[in-house]
Amino acid sequence: MTPEVTGVLVVDKPLGITSHGVVARIRRLAGTRKVGHAGTLDPLASGVLVIGVGRATRLLGHLTLHDKRYLATVRLGQETNTEDAEGEVTAAVGATGLEVATVRTAALRWLGEIDQVPSSVSAIKVNGVRSYKRVRSGEEVELAARRVTISRFDVGTATPAVAAHGTPVLDVEIDVECSSGTYVRALARDLGNDLGVGGHLVALRRTRVGPFTLDDVGIGPDLDVPSIEPSAWLTPAAAARRCFDSIEVTPAEAVDVAHGRSLQRTLDGLTAVMGPAGKLLALYRPSENSAVPDTVFVDGEGQ
Repeated sequence: MTPEVTGVLVVDKPLGITSHGVVARIRRLAGTRKVGHAGTLDPLASGVLVIGVGRATRLLGHLTLHDKRYLATVRLGQETNTEDAEGEVTAAVGATGLEVATVRTAALRWLGEIDQVPSSVSAIKVNGVRSYKRVRSGEEVELAARRVTISRFDVGTATPAVAAHGTPVLDVEIDVECSSGTYVRALARDLGNDLGVGGHLVALRRTRVGPFTLDDVGIGPDLDVPSIEPSAWLTPAAAARRCFDSIEVTPAEAVDVAHGRSLQRTLDGLTAVMGPAGKLLALYRPSENSAVPDTVFVDGEGQ
């Protein structure tokens, strides 16, 4: 690849690497430092990580706001200080006699709009320092609740197991669809607390970010490849059409877009503006009786 590459790449992030680590590898493969991602996945998690390269990085802030889907395993009967399997066990009351039907009933409480207290090992900053850094240095951190939406919380297979120190636990498979900003490990914590046995996350796989799923993966989980196949890329135009409504403008309007001027168009929401040749020129949003620029791709690059 050359430094002029611009596009969107869906990566199946493997376990054991940070999202920043994935970005570093794509920078090497794409031959440019202008690379970013839409939504962090911890080393414990795998799955869909949307990468933007070149001008396509301007799309990432909008893609981050899309809803997401996860498949996860929750261990009921134990709590950890990080709310996942990487932490130290802080309580182990066990889950003897806990039935999957009871778990499914408890999960219903968390459907819809909820006020969720984020995980203390999140990247949220507290007085300028990431919360997870404070926790791992021994501090106790309390974060304010945030409004999120859980549109799916399906409880699947439940498998009894014996964890460390002989604690009887119940490993439960869950399928979650949620709004941006939701912490699945916090959902595991809250589900365990509701059931009175405690809980933490032991596995997490993201299967969707907005319209992008595992079917769109262009690279991974083996990131040690010599190059990225041309077929792996989505152009910014193709990616934008997947994520937003779109309109095509006339050559005269395309000039206005390139200069960041408003358009006499009626839009329902954030909209991809395509030039006469089908290239992505900008993202526009409604404003009173016109449309105004949100993000401009000045030279209409995208195809």
